[in-house]
Amino acid sequence: MPHPGRPKAALELADDEREALTRWARRPTSSQQLALRSRIVLVCADGHTNTAVAEQLGINKVTVGKWRARFVRHRLEGLTDEPRPGAPRTVIDDAVERVIVKTLESKPVDATHWSTRSMAAATGMSQTAISRIWRAFGLKPHRQESFKLSTDPQFVEKVRDVVGLYLNPPEQALVFCVDEKTQVQALDRSQPVIPMMPGTPERLTHDYIRAGTLDLFAALEVAGPTAGRVITQLHPQHRAIEFRKFLVAIDKAVPAGYDVHLVVDNLSTHKTAAIHKWLLAHPRFHLHFTPTGSSWLNLVERWFAEITMKLIRRGVHCSVKDLAKDITNWAENWNSDPKPYVWTKTADDILDTLAAYCQRINDSAH
Repeated sequence: MPHPGRPKAALELADDEREALTRWARRPTSSQQLALRSRIVLVCADGHTNTAVAEQLGINKVTVGKWRARFVRHRLEGLTDEPRPGAPRTVIDDAVERVIVKTLESKPVDATHWSTRSMAAATGMSQTAISRIWRAFGLKPHRQESFKLSTDPQFVEKVRDVVGLYLNPPEQALVFCVDEKTQVQALDRSQPVIPMMPGTPERLTHDYIRAGTLDLFAALEVAGPTAGRVITQLHPQHRAIEFRKFLVAIDKAVPAGYDVHLVVDNLSTHKTAAIHKWLLAHPRFHLHFTPTGSSWLNLVERWFAEITMKLIRRGVHCSVKDLAKDITNWAENWNSDPKPYVWTKTADDILDTLAAYCQRINDSAH
């Protein structure tokens, strides 16, 4: 006889409650916690089990049970956080809501974002109170992050192809992530660098002298017997002719008997007739293109970040020749003890995360 399980609290919504929950779930000014709790109650009210609600919203069923029961006992007021031990609150809920709405829906006349000082002056509250409200609701007006969603019509297929290479590479084959770091500048300072001393950081002039640029071609081996090593070439430009020379260098570096799979982006120089002709003449080479606008899928970008942080950004070079020498030496030192980057997320994990993010920003637009 099947176990009936713990009985679920009956949950029915009045029209005004459903309207309020729908507004909280979609309103951009709602906190993420309140929006999620509202969605939990709305889905539960449709007659679904805690397990079904948890699967639909991507959360733990214990969380569903908690907020279902809280709503049944206290209705709408039960979705807010319960009072905590300590001194009584001096800021009422209306004042908190006013600060949140003002933070999310307006800007100060003299700045692009609010500070605790400007918000305190605009609301008549203390900076400490503003800071506590922002922390409680995860608001950080001073921070800004960038994003880009790919519009590639073959996005899903390309993600599965590239991630499949990372997680399950073909037998008797090497997988390389290939890209170019273009316009690497050789920068000299107008005055000598002052070295670090006790109590004083290294100092260098804010102005610089441009000594020229070069392009760094790199192929990071992500699957193979020497995973982590990097094949590099330096060129003054990054045309198709230079890319073909780099393919020749990779061909020479890979032992015979191995197929070569290259993860590359959609740069036009990777798709010219000359490159296509070269690939036909070298059938062991296979190109796998990342989706447009998805450089994060190419692991060599992580290596470029490493060399930028450790060498290029703070480097001082009087000529392109000096810059080329330092990059070559740095790459050789890397290859003396290569550290492979390990990809862990499956294609389904990535697609589910992106789908959830798109759903979230779509809901906030209502």
